[in-house]
Amino acid sequence: MSADPHPQSMSTGHLSRRHFFHRAGGGFLGAALGGIWAEGGEIKDALLGPHFKPRAKSVIFLFMCGGVSHIDTFDPKGNRHAGQFIDAIGFGDNQAQMQRPVIPCHRTFTRYGQSGIPVSDWFPHIGGVIDEIAVVRSMWCHEGNHFPAVIETCTGHRGRAFDHPSFGSWVSHALGSVNKNLPSFVNIGRPSSPVQLTGGYLGASVSATPFQAGQTPIPNLHPPQSTLASERDRQMHLLEIMNADFRQRHAMDSNIQARIKAYQLAASMQLSAPEVVDFTKEPAHIQALYGIDQTPTKAFGEQLLLARRLAERGVRFIQICHAGGGNGGWDAHGDMKQHEPHCRATDKPIAGLITDLKQRGMLDETLVVWTSEFGRTPWSQNTTGRDHNPRGYTSWMAGGGIQGGLIHGATDEVGYQAVEDRHYYSDLHATLLHQLGIDHTKMFLPELGPVSLLVEEGNGPIHAIMA
Repeated sequence: MSADPHPQSMSTGHLSRRHFFHRAGGGFLGAALGGIWAEGGEIKDALLGPHFKPRAKSVIFLFMCGGVSHIDTFDPKGNRHAGQFIDAIGFGDNQAQMQRPVIPCHRTFTRYGQSGIPVSDWFPHIGGVIDEIAVVRSMWCHEGNHFPAVIETCTGHRGRAFDHPSFGSWVSHALGSVNKNLPSFVNIGRPSSPVQLTGGYLGASVSATPFQAGQTPIPNLHPPQSTLASERDRQMHLLEIMNADFRQRHAMDSNIQARIKAYQLAASMQLSAPEVVDFTKEPAHIQALYGIDQTPTKAFGEQLLLARRLAERGVRFIQICHAGGGNGGWDAHGDMKQHEPHCRATDKPIAGLITDLKQRGMLDETLVVWTSEFGRTPWSQNTTGRDHNPRGYTSWMAGGGIQGGLIHGATDEVGYQAVEDRHYYSDLHATLLHQLGIDHTKMFLPELGPVSLLVEEGNGPIHAIMA
């Protein structure tokens, strides 16, 4: 429903607040801000932290949807065992799938930087900034199918017995917003699952707000072109009058106060959001750094440039989902060559982001994370691709107080299981929280008790990679 273009015809004596909100909200304030003004949501200030001095102010969380093969990217194993059956070389657990032979890796690995960390030829640009990166080769999780694995790695919990919030929502809940005109948790790109966006039992106010590069940064935020600015201003003015009148006559409950804050933020974002996605003031060499001048890297490059601009303006948690939306993404069962276009699309923009953050002096306080829901197996499914592997895979981090140029942890000789300095996915969460100044043991709702703990399993922060 569009907003009424003649607000002066509304009578505060005959129009309920709920009905007015319904009419006004259907138009220029839109349905876009599910993370800000969904029914029953609240706009919250910082509630839990920081508990100690943070090393990072913002997180840029790069989630590769579908399961990236660590064996073909950041954890080379060579081909000594190629063609051999897993249980014949001592790594099997006698499951039927373990009878498949190890398939060779056809990638070339080069040692980059002063650290000499090997990186696949699929990621030469990331190799160029490897001295800024801590590569964690010993990640693991429980779930081996996409949807439950995304739930587990996003919320820290298995299954949906409770409506657990996403990690970004916890950060928003704990730290609140820095910029009064922008949300604290933003998602860019199509996620694998809605659970990556939800505030769960923390409330809709801390759910992700969708952003995108282009003329419409937030879907449905702006009024119809037929709506004049003067009409919008009159509507907002009437809303302010009604709020003032209502406050004088009634004690306002928290839901109404939250809704008012939501509309105020939405109105502010009408002005701030277009400026964030306006790349016209970004020099050509910066846009080229992100690959925006080249077709294969243009879309993801724009998303990462947008992420930098959001971090610059104080957004706490910026999640970028690559190749999501249920289209297969990085899920290379049939042929590992399915990774090639995704590597080509993301390699230069990611390296450009790290380079740009560093040259602006932002990398020290911006934590960049690269991960997937799981890795891939050493064997195939009678193809040249690889199966899902939750038992061992790679994530990496850069900036935000993380020590670059190091490798932490290891998988076994074929890349099947994490065997050295093993880290459950929640250790990644605990590490990010620590760098943001948050004690992970305090991330729960007292009224729900231990069942609501964000980090209920694992070893805690990965101190070995901290500067």
